[in-house]
Amino acid sequence: MNIQIITYMLIPFIGTSLGSLAVFFIKDKVGEKFQDLLLCFSSGIMIAASIFSLLIPSIEMSDGKFSFLPATIGFVLGNIFLLFLKKLVAYIDKKKENNSNNKLKNKSMLFFSVTLHNIPEGMIVGVMFAAVISGNIAVTLISAIALAIGIAIQNIPEGLVISIPLKLGGMSKKKAFLYGVLSGVVEPVAAILTIFVTGLVTPILPYMLSFAAGTMIYVIFDELIPEKKSSINTIFVSLGFLVMMLLDIILG
Repeated sequence: MNIQIITYMLIPFIGTSLGSLAVFFIKDKVGEKFQDLLLCFSSGIMIAASIFSLLIPSIEMSDGKFSFLPATIGFVLGNIFLLFLKKLVAYIDKKKENNSNNKLKNKSMLFFSVTLHNIPEGMIVGVMFAAVISGNIAVTLISAIALAIGIAIQNIPEGLVISIPLKLGGMSKKKAFLYGVLSGVVEPVAAILTIFVTGLVTPILPYMLSFAAGTMIYVIFDELIPEKKSSINTIFVSLGFLVMMLLDIILG
């Protein structure tokens, strides 16, 4: 594996970092209504990413009569895992009698969820480049690079999804940006590791994709979408969904 291949695998990470830069253009004080609209738009993006980037590929990777099982099992386990994590955090906070910003901690769960989602994406990139390195004629270097660029463009709004809610939760702009960048670091790491263990990872990749989708959907409906319902909020969820759906279809 040469430096050029490693450089190509950094492309999705660059997309996430570019999206996180948006946090520096957000005012220090943002109105509650504007916060709600941003969170709703982010929710729509994440719902679409869960469906088009995770669940559908999970189903398509599975063969046979019961091809729905990996997607179902992984999705349910993702929900259960986030529920367990939330209970664990609440228990630890109660033990420590911690009175810190609950809103910020909720958004930190969002960071954790999107980071999980980035791991299987990195693995997909790794599988593609592993095929190129092995000389698989079904996968060309150009197609592998195109996939990496497509994921990078999809990652731009995902970096925004991480950094802006953290900023709105009270975190500094620099720290919120750093969290966004860190959520994307796992992609090239996962890609490089996958190249060395492609034969082991490929069979469980459908479960990992749907597991990540389950964690994202849990966070969206439990923490991200505002409790106060309104037509404009619903429209912004739909707009976010539409943006991510189009990115997946056009670049897929």
